[in-house]
Amino acid sequence: MFPPSGAVHVGRQPIFSRDGDVHGYELLFRGDAGAVDADERGAYATSRVLITAFTEIGIEPLCGRGLCFVNLTREFLVGDLPLPFDAEQVVLEILETVEIDDEVVTAVAGLVRQGYRVALDDYVFGLGHEPLLELAAYVKIDVLETPAEDLAATVRRCRRYAGVKLVAERLETAEQLDLARALGFDYFQGYVLGRPQVVSAAALSPSRLARVELLSLLVGPSIPLARVVGLVTSDPALSLRLMAAANADSLGLPVKVSSVHEAVLLLGVDRLRDWATLMLVSDLEGPDDPGTHQLSAAITRARMCQNIAGRMDLPPEAAFTAGLVSAVAELLGQPAADLALRLSLSHEVTEALVGGTGPLGELLSLVAAYEASDLPMLLAAPLPVEDTARAYLDAVAYTGQIIAPRARPA
Repeated sequence: MFPPSGAVHVGRQPIFSRDGDVHGYELLFRGDAGAVDADERGAYATSRVLITAFTEIGIEPLCGRGLCFVNLTREFLVGDLPLPFDAEQVVLEILETVEIDDEVVTAVAGLVRQGYRVALDDYVFGLGHEPLLELAAYVKIDVLETPAEDLAATVRRCRRYAGVKLVAERLETAEQLDLARALGFDYFQGYVLGRPQVVSAAALSPSRLARVELLSLLVGPSIPLARVVGLVTSDPALSLRLMAAANADSLGLPVKVSSVHEAVLLLGVDRLRDWATLMLVSDLEGPDDPGTHQLSAAITRARMCQNIAGRMDLPPEAAFTAGLVSAVAELLGQPAADLALRLSLSHEVTEALVGGTGPLGELLSLVAAYEASDLPMLLAAPLPVEDTARAYLDAVAYTGQIIAPRARPA
């Protein structure tokens, strides 16, 4: 029904403990699946990594229960760009290119008070990052580029700070690894232990216009909740991303969500604004938005499921979600079950998408039969064919009202 719309990629390189266990992974920007090195390390690259890791691939598939180390630029440290996740599984890695001044030190101290762990990347003594040593949980030192005598001196200086763990990075030979172990490093990273692996996932790029409009609503003096929910549900990719964000373990929210409305309520205005901002930044140089036909088909199916749910005494918003996820899975060319598990949806939505079971599974089967013009199955369904047809026609009209104004040229 739909062609695949593209893929997203993130690199991950393991960080090992002295016992040889994986302590965590550094997440790295990758523009394509074959990329060996990152060609960007700025705010766009960081935003792309965060969006891909947290809402498109998922932290658990990337890092398991280990830590994820994410490179940050000044914009994220001082609050010009948001960090829309909790501190439990993320280490904020401060790039060596960040100029350290009072504003940065104050901001990093605030992040540490919030529970975030901080790592200093490519630390070299004397380049101005010393004020952050008292705040750092990790200090990463480039073994490849640092002479042995300077390496030993840097280790001695860092050991004066009781809370700091040392990470030897860019280890490319067995000799360098032996030296790092002899100097007492706590963790080890480099090609001799493991090269970066690119992890890819199918993705649907949300409409940039929808994010801009969403942001305009979220920064206003009053928040029209119904309009916010309507705007999010009008864009399948934005809906899935926000539900994934709401369900991410890192957010620490108490329940699993089954609808956009629940996601918006649970995320709250501040968190929702953070994610919308980050999505906008991450896609400034992204691929073109999906076509009008793809959007229309996905929203029509979701709305049709919602309409029929009202006639079958089922939760309408959960039905909308089930229809939306099933349509987007086809758009991405992947099983709906895989996408459902990645999003950690509520039980009734998940069982419908994974096994086609439960009342919502029956509803999806009915909608699929209508789309395929399977008359015998429609006649055997618990709902009169005329009601199913009305549900479809209403869905087409609803979709036209949403899509047409956005598809019209300015």
